[in-house]
Amino acid sequence: MLLGFQTELHPNKQQKTLLAKHAGVARHAWNWGLWLTRNILNHNHHNPDSKLKFPTAIDLHKLLVAMVKPKNCWYYEVSKCAPSYALRYLSLAWKRCFNKVSGQPKFKKKARDDSFTLDGSITVGFNRIKLPRIGWIKTYEILPGNVTPKSVTISTRS
Repeated sequence: MLLGFQTELHPNKQQKTLLAKHAGVARHAWNWGLWLTRNILNHNHHNPDSKLKFPTAIDLHKLLVAMVKPKNCWYYEVSKCAPSYALRYLSLAWKRCFNKVSGQPKFKKKARDDSFTLDGSITVGFNRIKLPRIGWIKTYEILPGNVTPKSVTISTRS
């Protein structure tokens, strides 16, 4: 059973733009979620009588759809998976912090280890992979056959 596979992509100019947009939306969702969760923790620290519930990844995504997406129309240009997975990973980062496995999550900067995760209708061809909203992207090497990935994580560095 193949658990993971790493390869280098060879996107054209249009695909590079779409990949950068996906990474930007994921980074924005992460930073917005981190800002909101830090404000909730700060409020709970200063107001022990009226504590707010710490949001889960699902709660953060519902708030993102209600509050952020209507104001930022560029969220609709990319796959819905990019911000969803970013908030899921943020929730895991806070869980690791609360369990004292790691420190607090940090804000992400542009073009520094940009990454995002997609799932859904992902198809692997001979030397290319089809991603939702992006299309077929060539790879530098031949991909294993008879593989149907459940999700892919695209990053600037492998």
